[in-house]
Amino acid sequence: MKHHPRWTKNFLIFGGSAIWGLLLISCVVTSRTLVAPPMVAGATYVGDEACADCHESLTSNFHTATHAKLVAPGSNAEEIGCEACHGAGSIHVDEGGGAGTIINPGESPETCFQCHLEKRGEFNLPSAHPVMNGKMSCSDCHNVHTGDAISEGVSSLSNLNETCVKCHASQDGPYVFEHEASREGCVTCHMPHGSVNDKMLKVRNANLCLQCHFQEQTSSGVIQIGNRNHTGYLPRGTCWSAGCHENVHGSHTSSSLRY
Repeated sequence: MKHHPRWTKNFLIFGGSAIWGLLLISCVVTSRTLVAPPMVAGATYVGDEACADCHESLTSNFHTATHAKLVAPGSNAEEIGCEACHGAGSIHVDEGGGAGTIINPGESPETCFQCHLEKRGEFNLPSAHPVMNGKMSCSDCHNVHTGDAISEGVSSLSNLNETCVKCHASQDGPYVFEHEASREGCVTCHMPHGSVNDKMLKVRNANLCLQCHFQEQTSSGVIQIGNRNHTGYLPRGTCWSAGCHENVHGSHTSSSLRY
């Protein structure tokens, strides 16, 4: 009898904790976003082999693609693979192809957002690539059927520029004086999908440049950047305004990247 109250207290503590834990787990499970393939009304899944019969040029190197990780073996995973992005293919196969019988992710980013949900938010930021209004598609910059998902087969940040300069040719150079940040990669300064800052910049003010260009403040209060006194310049605006380093991608006339 002396131990009964202690047993009851321990039971209530541990039992209550277990019940509370189960409730938390159930809340997490029930609130998770369930990713489902795009739907083609009336169609059923046929598997990747049926796709390869007509689309060998797309499927032959698919094993090298980033998206090949979606593929899973077995009849219980027929919707994983080509049909994870294009929808069930039975109608497409039966009718020998044709528009409207299968989903074309190049016409709408919604298929991509099934997995890359955060990109929907980025494309809706004030400064973004015009994907949401249909002027661009995800496949303009991304490979989905072969190699790395970045369309130029990126092996380093500098190679990423090859994707960007397909449209932004004027920023490509060559320049007499290069900006090292551009050589390292456009994404050093830009958010490729969208940003709250103008021109999709990661940071809207001089702090963007100060990520690479070391700033030192002397005991007398002088702000030194690149061994030059910038005390009077920084309050005027950004580094690329106020008549200073306007030609941020490169210059033919000045190592300080002026026009």
